[in-house]
Amino acid sequence: MRAVTWQGVRDVRVEDVPDPRIEQPTDAIIKITSTGVCGSDLHLYETLAPFMGQGNVLGHEPMGIVQELGSEPGDLKVGDRVVLPFQISCGSCWMCDRGLQTQCETTQVREQGTGAALYGFSKLYGEVPGGQAEYVRAPLAAANAMVVPEGPPDARFLYLSDVLPTAWQAVEYAAVPDGGTLVVMGAGPIGDMATRIALHRGLRVITVDLVPERLARVRARGAETIDLREVDDLGEAVREMTAGRGGDSVIDAVGMEAHGSPAAKAVQRLVGFLPEAVSAPMMKTAGVDRLAALHASFDVVRRGGTVSVIGVYGGAADPMPMVQMFDKQIQLRMGQANVRHWAPDILPLLTDADPLGVDDFATHVVPLEDAAHGYEIFQKKQDGACKVVLQP
Repeated sequence: MRAVTWQGVRDVRVEDVPDPRIEQPTDAIIKITSTGVCGSDLHLYETLAPFMGQGNVLGHEPMGIVQELGSEPGDLKVGDRVVLPFQISCGSCWMCDRGLQTQCETTQVREQGTGAALYGFSKLYGEVPGGQAEYVRAPLAAANAMVVPEGPPDARFLYLSDVLPTAWQAVEYAAVPDGGTLVVMGAGPIGDMATRIALHRGLRVITVDLVPERLARVRARGAETIDLREVDDLGEAVREMTAGRGGDSVIDAVGMEAHGSPAAKAVQRLVGFLPEAVSAPMMKTAGVDRLAALHASFDVVRRGGTVSVIGVYGGAADPMPMVQMFDKQIQLRMGQANVRHWAPDILPLLTDADPLGVDDFATHVVPLEDAAHGYEIFQKKQDGACKVVLQP
């Protein structure tokens, strides 16, 4: 089959790889019909290169049709149309029972000290072949695969794999009080969708970015915006818009590759080009994230407010402004989204009315064979790329 493979820093290629096969009774083979390129894939594209293996199949936002099932299929049937959550969970352990599928005790990658295994996401999370391919093997399929209706286009349901539950959790964790203001740092796919969800709930939203096309997208949905290129002091700009207090809650939807951190960016690139034996341990023990967005979040949130971190960070010893955080009595919540936990809340919104605008959320839908171009324009923020979807 054809699949998107990682070949080195900023080097992805579509190549022939072996077809997946049933390995365990609970496996399913899914024929992919659509698969997203996530901002987290861009971390693998460059920053998390030390944990990648040449030829790894990328992608953790797949949907498609069940082609084959193991001997323990549960309620799944061949021909079912399904969306796969980006994490692989058993659905029945202590963590899964509490809605913490990203911490699944059955699939935790204990040798790396990380949570549930993820599709297409490096040695850190199990090195499971991903879904940017013609087919994917879905472990524990009965507990994971979400059957969706026939008929509507893929775009109606594809984002259940990651974007929708990730943005939904970010808003939930932000715990914006009634009548409050939410500041969203970053208008990439997650920040954009978090903005849409918050607006749908009737919240006031201020979204911050520096890419004109992304700001225009959220402004068209009803958000107030701040263009980072036009303000000298973001904290003061937000306080001017919020009676001098700051945002009641802030979502950091940017993560480890934030603009405004040139020194950390240089370190990230240096580490990425070092031999794996040196770079991987360094990534696990050093502070190598670009923290401009996170530190700005602590500045713009009001005293006693909440910061919800949904952007991915990877450094183990990043410096944190603890005096400011303690003095302002900031509440901090974070973590990868527990997809199956939030899916029942989201599904009722995936209707013909399309209140979240999922049908036209993708800016670029391209053939799988053009994946390298999709990655490049997404990383470089070219051609208005905000969300890239691949179709085999």
